[in-house]
Amino acid sequence: MKPRKMLVFWCSLLGLIVAMTLLSGPLATHPVNEMDLDAVYSPPGNGHLLGTDHLGRDVFSRLLEGGKVTLAVASLSVALSFVIGIVYGGISGYVGGWTDSVMMRILEALISIPSLVLVLGFQAIMQGGMWGMTFIIGVTGWFTTARIVRSEFIRLKDAEYVKMAKMFGTPLWKIITGHLLRNSLPPLFVVTIFNLAGAIFIEVSLSFLGIGIPPAIPSWGNMLYNAQNDLLIGAWWIGVFPGFLIFLTILSINFIGEALKDPGRRRFHA
Repeated sequence: MKPRKMLVFWCSLLGLIVAMTLLSGPLATHPVNEMDLDAVYSPPGNGHLLGTDHLGRDVFSRLLEGGKVTLAVASLSVALSFVIGIVYGGISGYVGGWTDSVMMRILEALISIPSLVLVLGFQAIMQGGMWGMTFIIGVTGWFTTARIVRSEFIRLKDAEYVKMAKMFGTPLWKIITGHLLRNSLPPLFVVTIFNLAGAIFIEVSLSFLGIGIPPAIPSWGNMLYNAQNDLLIGAWWIGVFPGFLIFLTILSINFIGEALKDPGRRRFHA
């Protein structure tokens, strides 16, 4: 399959998954938290498209709602890390000198700490919650973005068109946003896509361990957490379907990121 067709395929698949989660309300066949104790562990079919869980809740409806929660947490946390990374890396790269040296030493120290340790440390302080989880993933996921912004700003700030802008008295904020940041977007866009896949994985992993999204809120990670014992009694559908969607979503995002990693990308000079 040609690269362009591959990109279209994975974008379409990801778009379908996102659209279904966003439309979880009208697409859900049952209320998300509705319990039917007469239909506990019902297999797929029998009035429930993907079966029911240990409380008789519809797996299909919870799968859609859980996807919305997981993707919302991942997207918002990536947006937060994107902003932090741009600000930190932009200051470091544009100012340079001892400021750059100090900021990079701090960044290297943070990078040397395993990300899981940082996440667990924040989690112990904030005690979880959907918004707390979003904040935790966001403030621990900006390191790569900052390094890329710094390297791009260092490379671009000595470009001829930037020097000309300074000569003509262009305001600093216009130089940064219109010249430096604008021409740093291609690599930033790619790394942000990979960060999204990483954020989904972190949310799912922590929720699977029981220290992420609270159990009362459906998410893909929570569904896997609740399905651990269910698999032992043969209720495979409770864990297989969310696991398969997680796999497809992360796979799609990674393939999209790989397809967009074009070493010959054009620069958009103003």
